[in-house]
Amino acid sequence: MMNNIQNRSIPVFFISKYIFICFLAMAAFSCKSKTDWRDKYNQEKNNKKEVVKTNKNVSKPASLEEISTLLDVSTSSLKNKSLYQFIIDWYGTPYQFGGISKKGVDCSGFTNLLYKEVYNLQLPRVSKDIAANVKRKYTKDLKEGDLVFFSFGNTGVVNHVGIYLQNNMFVHASTSKGVIISNLTAPYYGNFLIKCGSYQQND
Repeated sequence: MMNNIQNRSIPVFFISKYIFICFLAMAAFSCKSKTDWRDKYNQEKNNKKEVVKTNKNVSKPASLEEISTLLDVSTSSLKNKSLYQFIIDWYGTPYQFGGISKKGVDCSGFTNLLYKEVYNLQLPRVSKDIAANVKRKYTKDLKEGDLVFFSFGNTGVVNHVGIYLQNNMFVHASTSKGVIISNLTAPYYGNFLIKCGSYQQND
């Protein structure tokens, strides 16, 4: 008997059809469980995007009420009217590297213009130089007007800057959409945030 098994060119598996059916059922259930988990994950991720999209259902805000919709806060919480009016005026301005006008503006150019107009402060022109003058904060301690810095490309060097507003939202000059309000907790930004805090003017 042993010799007969050893001489077979194809291995012999002693599996009954019932065991085989049970095996297939377990495999199918296992695959379905993995699929369910991924479906749930993607659904939750999509739902979060939909919530953000709902809160941002304004192509170009024309009033404080529409800004408050973007931020998902009450209009009464928008204390610094000049800040939000500046954002309304510049919202949607296209991105242009080195730009500093409404024909096109880059992230540090927009930040410079906003700080000069709203806070009467002159910032360095380049985002990494702005970051060098910022007192660090935890994200939970950020206040309206604080600065947030990113390093895209895994270089560790600051190459993008925005201005924090409220409710984890910040305004910046995005390379793809121009001046826009974005969510700091969105993976695209949250994963690349490397510094944030208050600007400290040198004496």
